[in-house]
Amino acid sequence: MLLSLMLAAVQALTPSPQATPAAPIATRAASTPATTSRWPTREADYTMRDFAFRSGERMRELKLHYTTLGTPHRNAAGEIDNAVMVLHGTGGTGKQFLSPQFADRLYGPGQPLDIRRYWIILPDNIGHGGSSKPSDDLRMAFPKYDYDDMVAAQHRLLTEGLGIKRMRLIMGTSMGCMHAFVWGETYPTFARALMPLGCEVVPIAGLNRMWRQLAIDAITSDPAWQSGNYTAEPAQGIRGAASLLFVAGGAPLWIQANYPTRDAATTYARERVAASIKGIDANDLIYQLDASRTYDPLPRLEAITAPTVWINSADDFINPRGFTFPVEGVKRMKDATFRLIAETPETRGHGTHTWAKFWEGDLAALLKRTE
Repeated sequence: MLLSLMLAAVQALTPSPQATPAAPIATRAASTPATTSRWPTREADYTMRDFAFRSGERMRELKLHYTTLGTPHRNAAGEIDNAVMVLHGTGGTGKQFLSPQFADRLYGPGQPLDIRRYWIILPDNIGHGGSSKPSDDLRMAFPKYDYDDMVAAQHRLLTEGLGIKRMRLIMGTSMGCMHAFVWGETYPTFARALMPLGCEVVPIAGLNRMWRQLAIDAITSDPAWQSGNYTAEPAQGIRGAASLLFVAGGAPLWIQANYPTRDAATTYARERVAASIKGIDANDLIYQLDASRTYDPLPRLEAITAPTVWINSADDFINPRGFTFPVEGVKRMKDATFRLIAETPETRGHGTHTWAKFWEGDLAALLKRTE
């Protein structure tokens, strides 16, 4: 999701001893069992050679880290036919989809993404998690990647790295939601279905660009940033950026219900911002926030032909209920529907997209009708 930095940490649960993780195929690095979830996972790296960015920059090697659950199934033609990719948001990683509110509603027996039936692929996108990112060594000399670059890297992972010719489903939250629309336009027949959650189909402008720019400015205006050449994280700049992330991810009714007094609200906000700061690298965050600068699927929505279920939430600060873009957008797609989740004291603002209880029925129906 766009505010993955503000999600509650995934619980450190012990993997099930009865489950045998499925080994990734066609990878270029040894895989390592994950230990962050009770779900049986495998992790691996895929390294792409001579990766060209839209900016004209190139990297001799670009690494994508990813996590998988389940086992690839091959049809009579020998092709993998059960692969599902779930794409994270700004500042997140694939492991956020091991959190109980997501995984425990989707991956179990009889649930929509039952891992006995589907092979789930959870990448860390460029600039995030275990994948290549500015903080590795290049800092602000890292190529200025955008969403098209990120989708191109995902495509190479799936096709070259994992040998997949067609996906059963591509779904994503926030930034991943926008990636799903880029996928639909760039590779119209590659996925049998798309499920974007928590985004719009217009350029990042208005308030959405403003808060991103203010977060970037908070970092770059801190003298300790030193044009990205800091030896210690620019604390004040990161605190300012993290505060904006917290506000943008807020869910008014849920927060009011759970923190109804001044002291409780103050303590909660300070604790959440302080916790998030520990996981932020200033240069990485600048790149993550700015990667959306060229996003604009609006002119080519007719190219999206895969069955699509698009879901936003009414209490989303970033994609508010008053926007008409979704209603207008689905009319231009071949097979798309849109649903706005109503605001309640239980919804989580922008983060509603990671709470599967609000939309798991929509996912099950999409999979059933595209079987």
